[in-house]
Amino acid sequence: MNDALAAWAAPRITAFEEALLGTFPDALPATLREACIYPLQTGGKRVRPLLTLAACESVGGDWRVALPAAVAVELLHTYSLVHDDLPCMDDDDVRRGRPTVHVRYGENVAVLVGDALLTESFAVLAGAGYAPSLAMKLVTELARAGGAQGMIAGQAFDIGMGGPVRELDPLVRLHRLKTGALIRCAVRMGGLCGGATDLGALDAYGDAVGLAFQVHDDVLDADQDADEGGPPSFVKLLGVDATRLAAIAHAERASTAIAGLANADALRALARFTVERSI
Repeated sequence: MNDALAAWAAPRITAFEEALLGTFPDALPATLREACIYPLQTGGKRVRPLLTLAACESVGGDWRVALPAAVAVELLHTYSLVHDDLPCMDDDDVRRGRPTVHVRYGENVAVLVGDALLTESFAVLAGAGYAPSLAMKLVTELARAGGAQGMIAGQAFDIGMGGPVRELDPLVRLHRLKTGALIRCAVRMGGLCGGATDLGALDAYGDAVGLAFQVHDDVLDADQDADEGGPPSFVKLLGVDATRLAAIAHAERASTAIAGLANADALRALARFTVERSI
């Protein structure tokens, strides 16, 4: 993250982390709250919440208004990681340098933690004090992005429910759903919080950034995913160099999409960050 983007992000991340870690105040038993907070404390890039706050600003809104929406997006995203790490899915023991939830607390607790994170994402939106019409739009956006026409559909394709993914078009579809749907949702929710009535530019930006993010991930994970039993990836289909160029092209397409927005510097910087990061 370059200096200008880091300076912009710092106060927003501080406020966001405080709001995020303030969730589950009444969870019972106390050990359940501890387990729910555990995956939220592992850091990470926080790209999705930053996109929500930046999108709000890009249409003239106050980023603080979008904080609950940013928290809701991250809660839903984190639930997906907790479940994705389970032995019946990707069977990962470590995430961001720490034991995964099922390793730390057990598989049964990890399932409950994922369920709780998902449910809390909607509770946050419902309790944020948004006008009813806005709250309904935000809930609808999050449900669609996280459900069977969005992220869950992408996960289904990823585990082979639609058959082997061996060509580019099915792979793009998979990642537009698995990764891209929630990133696009994060951007759209920020725009709604900022009072936007036309989300066309933000929608195009979100679609392009979602693909840039995943394509670059495939470059970063090229060695890990290289074996034949690994997940489908752009690197396997295109090679590392062509995949890297494709990620850059998607990021540039994202910046072009928001050329007409007056306050979009942070969005442009985040698009660049998605293809420059090393983790």
